[in-house]
Amino acid sequence: MADRPLARPGSLRRSILVWLVLATAAIGVIALVDTRIEALRTARDVSDRVLVGSAMSIAEGVDADAQGGVTISVPFSALDMLSSTAQDQVFYRVDGPQGLLTGYEDLATVPVSASVSTGLADLDYRGARVRTATILREITTGEGTLPIRVTVAETTRARDALASAILTRSALRIALLIVGAALVAWAATTYALRPLDRLSRQIAARAPHDLTRIADDAPAELLPVLDALNGFLSRLSAAMAALQNFASTVNHQIRTPLTVARAQVGLAGRPDRGDQRGALDKADAALIRIERVLEQVLLLAQIEATGTRPDRKSVDVALLARYVTADLLPQAVRLGKDLGYEGPDNQTAWSEEVLLGELLRNLVDNALTHCPAGALVTVHLQEACPGSVRLSVTDTGFPLSDQDLARFHDRLDTGIGATGFRAGRHGLGLPIVAEISRALGASLSVGRGPGGLGLDVSVILPIAPAD
Repeated sequence: MADRPLARPGSLRRSILVWLVLATAAIGVIALVDTRIEALRTARDVSDRVLVGSAMSIAEGVDADAQGGVTISVPFSALDMLSSTAQDQVFYRVDGPQGLLTGYEDLATVPVSASVSTGLADLDYRGARVRTATILREITTGEGTLPIRVTVAETTRARDALASAILTRSALRIALLIVGAALVAWAATTYALRPLDRLSRQIAARAPHDLTRIADDAPAELLPVLDALNGFLSRLSAAMAALQNFASTVNHQIRTPLTVARAQVGLAGRPDRGDQRGALDKADAALIRIERVLEQVLLLAQIEATGTRPDRKSVDVALLARYVTADLLPQAVRLGKDLGYEGPDNQTAWSEEVLLGELLRNLVDNALTHCPAGALVTVHLQEACPGSVRLSVTDTGFPLSDQDLARFHDRLDTGIGATGFRAGRHGLGLPIVAEISRALGASLSVGRGPGGLGLDVSVILPIAPAD
């Protein structure tokens, strides 16, 4: 199955631009709806005032004659004021007490009363939409007053055209606003992203081995990214240093016994060599040491690869210490060293049995391997401060100076990242102990052994919580 092509990463500049344009467009649509309502209301109000004015002008031409009748004179200006470029049609009618006096008989009127003397309404007339205004007036005759109703209607083409013109101009202004906002957003994001572009160029120009901190005058929003990147570079630098020291230590630990094995095999193959069996035994011992080193390398790599703490539970540390001591006792006898255990018969701690056993095995093996013959190696287990126990391995080996002890501290604090102090004499045991203690969440300390001789490496473990 073919691999899917990687999706193209999104552009921050494009995202900002798109969201700003969409937001401006949404606001523009709301503004257009409001503008349309306002435009229609404004056009209607203007049309209504003209219609009412035209009706009042016609009403002024209605008068009573000498016989008590009604005379109507429709002034030209009354209808001319309704003329427009939209060529609207104008209709009117005048009604007296007895009905229609003049005008369009089929033109509907708007109900009016003495309290509401002016009525306005939108009506359909002769297949067209019209705006109608009706006013109520009274004329005085010799016999009293006569109520007169004047109705004027006009098609709405001019009104709609006015509303459309207002709406069009508003839409044009909003469109220009959106375009302007897009240009401003593009320029602003380009300027705002300049520190990011500068940081990208700075990182791209770095040499592959340059893992120093990045110093950049970044804005506040970019500081978390820069701090995270510098933290990553710091961890990567430590990992690279650890890898270099790891490779150096492993190279030395494997090269030395491998050289011994090859030399002994070569000596065993010489015809004039008498003790061939002894040479082969030495070669076999060197190969066993190489195997042990490789096991430690794999264990150390496994611990570092997981990066997480193992599942801890209640472990009988006293039983584990006695088991490791008994298991390594034949090796101590073979090397001419005294190995023993001092501590209670039972003591539980909160840890992981396999890793803790490997930690203790490495400490004891390290002491047996690098101490001189006749040295005393002791596994101690005792209560430390309340709520914790101390598991330690002491030996009466070579005396250590203050400088040597300080380097031991550095080696345990930084694990394989420390530069190789006495790698040939102390191997991978201590780095593995440091890594395991970190994985188990235990504290590790180092000091001089009994009488100021040798080494004392202690691990502080929390006591298992009560069920």
